[in-house]
Amino acid sequence: MQTDDFIRNWNDSSDFITVKTSGSTGEPKTIEVRKEKMVNSANMTCDFLDIHEGDTALLCLSTDYIAGKMMVVRSIVRHLNMISVEPDGHPLKSFVKGGVNYGKRIDFAAMVPLQVYNSLRNEEEKEILMSINVLIIGGGAIERKMTEDLQSMPNRIYSTYAMTETLSNIAMRKINGEDWSEWYRPFHGIHLSTNEEQQLIIDAPQICDTVLTTNDIAEIKKDESGNTIFRILGRKDNIICSGGIKIQAETMEELLRPHIDRKFIVTYHDDEKLGQAVVLMIEGEKYNINLKNIFSSILPKYWEPKHIIFVERIPMTANGKPARAEAVALAKKILG
Repeated sequence: MQTDDFIRNWNDSSDFITVKTSGSTGEPKTIEVRKEKMVNSANMTCDFLDIHEGDTALLCLSTDYIAGKMMVVRSIVRHLNMISVEPDGHPLKSFVKGGVNYGKRIDFAAMVPLQVYNSLRNEEEKEILMSINVLIIGGGAIERKMTEDLQSMPNRIYSTYAMTETLSNIAMRKINGEDWSEWYRPFHGIHLSTNEEQQLIIDAPQICDTVLTTNDIAEIKKDESGNTIFRILGRKDNIICSGGIKIQAETMEELLRPHIDRKFIVTYHDDEKLGQAVVLMIEGEKYNINLKNIFSSILPKYWEPKHIIFVERIPMTANGKPARAEAVALAKKILG
C-alpha cells in the first residue's frame, strides 16, 4: 500500500481500517480496527516519548504494516511534519550530502533492526542516525552487538514491544545511555499479567476491545517506584520440554551468546527417553572449544544440550529471524 492510499483510507467515511496481524497472539489474520483506537495508540506513544506538534517524523516503514500505518497516524494526530522515504534497507541515504533531504532535521523515527544495522555501517548515515532526537526500533530482536554500538549515542533510543493487535507499541525500554534497561515500561492505561504458563496477558481497553493472551513468555515485577515493568523471556512455542524440564530456547541462546563466536541456534530432537532432547546447532566447521565447561558454568541444571551439531548455514527467515521449524527439521535430518 502506498502512503497516499492509506491517507485516503484514513480520511474516508469509514470508522475502520483493515490490518493484517503478525501472529503474536495466534495464527496471522486480517482484522478491522477502529480509527478511534489508532488515535488513542498514537497519543500513548507520543506522550511516552514527549513528541510535540511541529516535530519532524521520518516514515521509512511500509504502510502495508501497522508500524508504518501508525507513523502516519501519529503525524496526523500530533500535527508532525512527516518526511516519507522509500522503505528500504538504507532509510537515511537521502539525508547525507547530495541527497534530496540533505540538511533536514529528524526529531522522531521508527526503524527495524536491519535498517539500523545498515545505517551504523555507513559513516555518513551513522552521523544522521546519531542526530535523530528519538529513535524507536521494533519488528525484530536487537542483537547484543547492535545494543553495544548504540549505547554511547547521544540521542534517545528505545526498543519497542508491539503487535498489530495492540496497534503498534504498548511498551518501550531504553537501550542506550545511563538509564538503559532490559525491562520494558508499559504506557499509561496498559494493564499486564501472566497466566499459569507465564504467557503475557494485555488488557488495554483504549486500544483493543478484547484482553489479549500472547505467545510471549514474560516476567513482570515492580520497579523501585512501584511501577510495573516486564521483560520477555521467549515464545511459548519455543519451549523445549526435556525430561520434564521446560527450557526456553531464547533464554539459553542469550546465556550462550557471549561464549560462542559463531552464529548458532538452540533447537531440539525427538528423544524416546526425554521426549525432546536439546540440540545446539552451530554454523561452520567443527572447531576446538570446550563447550562442556561452558555449559556447566553458565547453564541451569539439566539444560546441557544432548547433541551438538555443526551445519553449513543456520536456517533464517527472510527478515533475519531464526527459522526454528527449519532448524528442527534439519536436526532431524542430521540425527536421524
